Amino acid sequence: MPDYVRGNPNGRLTLVEYADFECPYCGMAFPYVKRAAERFKNDLAEIFRPFPLTQIHPHALHAAQAAEAAGLQGKFWEMHDLLFEHQRQLEDSDLLDYARNTGLDVDRFERDFPSPAVIDAIQRSLRQGADQGVEGTPTFFLNGEQLSIGRFADIEEIIAKALAAPA
Repeated sequence: MPDYVRGNPNGRLTLVEYADFECPYCGMAFPYVKRAAERFKNDLAEIFRPFPLTQIHPHALHAAQAAEAAGLQGKFWEMHDLLFEHQRQLEDSDLLDYARNTGLDVDRFERDFPSPAVIDAIQRSLRQGADQGVEGTPTFFLNGEQLSIGRFADIEEIIAKALAAPA
């Protein structure tokens, strides 16, 4: 499955985030990343890659599966946002409720959720992250360069500075 892109797929900048839907730090970063993606939507392609840390977050894998299964019905970002907005409610029954709330075909969602295509997409994301040196979440890359972010609130300023720099 391809990456899901929010914003301009041909923008000057590409922000790739490796994250875990159950990770509290990813949850803290979420509103800042979403706001930056909206502010710079004409110049920025936001890409989310699931990186479930299953050793410490027991619901992370199923949450990633829910997002990928929703993506097969064109609702990746809607599910992505719901998962972060309700980060403490990630039981399988909650995931089904989110599927209903986003208008998904729930029967198809239930078929896609454990499918090899969904599992393979998550495994590919984990491999890509590992190949890029991702060890924890969230980890961000801007145009291929790993970002060092002191405060998540700084992400907009980092993007603005990159856009202001000569192309």
